[in-house]
Amino acid sequence: MTWVFDHLGLLGDLTVTHVYLSVLPVVIGLIIAIPLGWAASRWRPARAVLLTVSGLLYTIPSLALIVILPALISTKTLDPINVIITLSVYTVALLVRSIADALSAVPPTIVAAATAIGYRPVRRFVGVEFPLAIPVVVAGLRVAMVSNISLVSVGALIGIAGYGQLFTEGFQRQIVTEIVAGIIATLVLALVADVLLQLIGRLVTPWTRVGR
Repeated sequence: MTWVFDHLGLLGDLTVTHVYLSVLPVVIGLIIAIPLGWAASRWRPARAVLLTVSGLLYTIPSLALIVILPALISTKTLDPINVIITLSVYTVALLVRSIADALSAVPPTIVAAATAIGYRPVRRFVGVEFPLAIPVVVAGLRVAMVSNISLVSVGALIGIAGYGQLFTEGFQRQIVTEIVAGIIATLVLALVADVLLQLIGRLVTPWTRVGR
């Protein structure tokens, strides 16, 4: 505990960095995954291709992708953008299937009713289909967020700040408390993020609580 109190400033800085590197890819991934998931839910050939590609992307080892990106997009090796792009790819890979399945599960009768009262495709998607898909999408976001919080630590192996720095430095200096602090901080952050996403999901879908 002494080590923790002596390094509160460091823990605060690492928390800010870890949150930034975890949350931004989820936002980027969601923005990209929504149109892809919509396409996958509408056209069977597109679904097969998109789900296969997203599944393959998720199998790429995170460290390998972080290391190879500088050669592909001419970034610096220690640039945090490499971690952000890598985790954005994983987020898209996770969310495409969730969004496609969620949109496919919207009852055709509801879609037909919205069309019958004059909803054009874009308005119908924004006002009817996507809101009904939100509970499943939020479930996918929760998985993506917790996964990102865990994977950000991998960046420490190439010098990217985050809670992973506590693991690498603690191991190098044989300070067990530092390693344990990193593990606990990661778990707490993942728990807080998961709870927040659950609350957000409930706030934006009040109709799911009716009758409970």
